[in-house]
Amino acid sequence: MKLTKALVLAAIISMLAAAAPAASAATPYEAYTYNFYEESVPLPAPYVPEKAVSGQSLGVGSFNQPNDIFVTEDGFIYILDSGNARVIVLDNQWQVLRTIDGFEMDGQENKFANPSGIFVSEKKEIYVADTDKGRVVVLTSDGQLIRVVDNPQSEILPPDFKFVPLKVTADRAGRVFVVSRGMYEGIMQFDENGKFIGYVGTIKVTVSPADRLWRALATDAQQAQMQLFIPTEFASVDIDRKGFVYATTVDINSTETIKRLNPSGQDVLKRFGHFPPRGDIRYRILGNNSGPSKLVDIKVLGGGMYVALDSLRARLFTYNDEGELLYAFGGRGTQLGVFNTPVAVERVADKLVVLDRGKNNIVVFAPTRFGKLVSAATTEHYNGNTDRSVDIWREVLRMNSNFDIAYRGIGRSLLMQKKNKEAMEYFKLGMDRKYYSTAFKRYRREVMQEQFGHFMTTLMVLIAAFVAYRIVRKVRVRRSETREA
Repeated sequence: MKLTKALVLAAIISMLAAAAPAASAATPYEAYTYNFYEESVPLPAPYVPEKAVSGQSLGVGSFNQPNDIFVTEDGFIYILDSGNARVIVLDNQWQVLRTIDGFEMDGQENKFANPSGIFVSEKKEIYVADTDKGRVVVLTSDGQLIRVVDNPQSEILPPDFKFVPLKVTADRAGRVFVVSRGMYEGIMQFDENGKFIGYVGTIKVTVSPADRLWRALATDAQQAQMQLFIPTEFASVDIDRKGFVYATTVDINSTETIKRLNPSGQDVLKRFGHFPPRGDIRYRILGNNSGPSKLVDIKVLGGGMYVALDSLRARLFTYNDEGELLYAFGGRGTQLGVFNTPVAVERVADKLVVLDRGKNNIVVFAPTRFGKLVSAATTEHYNGNTDRSVDIWREVLRMNSNFDIAYRGIGRSLLMQKKNKEAMEYFKLGMDRKYYSTAFKRYRREVMQEQFGHFMTTLMVLIAAFVAYRIVRKVRVRRSETREA
C-alpha cells in the first residue's frame, strides 16, 4: 500500500515537472508573499506570461474597452467587448464560434449599451449586466432572449432608486446576484423569475478613530459638510460549486475587502493567516500607486484557492482556504505579462487569463513548476490527502526554503496525522503560533498519557515501600520495647 502511494506521488510530481515551464528570470515582475513580520519575501514565479490575445489576432476586429471575461468549466471563453457592445464566444482552442451583438425582443432587434459584467451558467445561459440600459439580459448560448431582469420593485428600495447593474452571477437554483452602482446595502438578489428578493452581504460601516475625534470636535456646520459614513459598494462577484458567493469591495478602511457569503448572506471567509486577505499589506501612503489594494475582481480556482485582482498596482493575489497568501505577482508596464488597466481575471484549465482594458487584450499565464507544486499541495491538503500534500510541500521547500506556507502546510498535515511533536517543529519554522499552541497541547497530553502508567507504577512502588518501611519500623520498635521490659 505504501509503495502504491509512493508511486502515485512520484507520478504526480514528475507530471508537474514535465508539464510546467520553468520560472524565467526574464519575467517583467517579481513574485512574493508576506511573512509573519509583514515583510515581502521573494518567490519563484508561480506563472509566466505565455501570450497576449487581441481582437485582431482572433479576426473579429479590435476590442474597445472590454470590461469582463468568463470561462466555463469546459473551457469556452466569453469576452464582453463593452465598447463595441458585443459578446465574443470562443471554444476551448481559442477559436471564434460566434459574436452576439444583439437579440430580438418583442419582435424588434435590441442592442446592448455599455455592458459591464458577464456570467455563463452550467446550462450555457449567458447573463449580461447591460449597464446603461439598467437591466440584466439572459440569453441562450446562441443569443436568443430568455428573460430580462430590470426595474426591481420592493418596499425596501428607495423611491428614487435607479438599477445600474455592473456585475452578475447566478447559482444552480437560478438565483441571480447583481452588483449595482450606488447600492450600498449589499448585493442585490433576484429569484429564478427575476423578482427582487433582497440583499446579501451587507457591508459594515468602518470609521477610523481620527474621523470619530474630528466629528466630535467639529461644529454643526462643519459636520453638515462632512462626508457621510456610508458603506462602500461591492466591486465584483463570483460563485463556487457549493453556492457560496465570493465578492470584493473597495473600502480602503476595511480589512474585510474579500467576502465569502453563505446562502444566508453571512460572511464565512476564513482569515487564519498572519493578516487578512486584502492584497498588499505594505504600501506607500503618498505618491503614485499609494494606498491599499483596490480589488476589482475575484475568481474561485477550486481546491480551496481563489485569486483577487488589484487594479491599483495591477497585481494578482492568490489565497488558500485558510485565507493565507500563497503568492502575488504582476505589475504595470508595456511588456508581455504586465498590465495597463486590468479589469478581470479568469481560469482556463490550469492557466490564468487577465483582461486588460487599457491594452485591449487578454494575457494568458502558464503555471511554472513552482506554481503547479503549490497548487497541487494546497489542493491535496484541502481534499484531505495529507500524506500526498506533505511530500509535495517538501518538494516546494527544495525550491524555496523561505516559504512559510509550506512549513505550515506540512505542520497541519502532520497534525491531522496526530504527529504532534513533528508538527510543532514545522509550525515553529512557519511562525504559526496558533497551530503551534494546538500541537503543543496535544503533544503534552500525549506525553502525559504515555507516562501516566510509568508514573502510577512508580508512585505505587514508593507508597508500598513507604508503608513497608513504616510497618518494619513499628515491628522493630515493639521488639525493642519488649526486650527492655
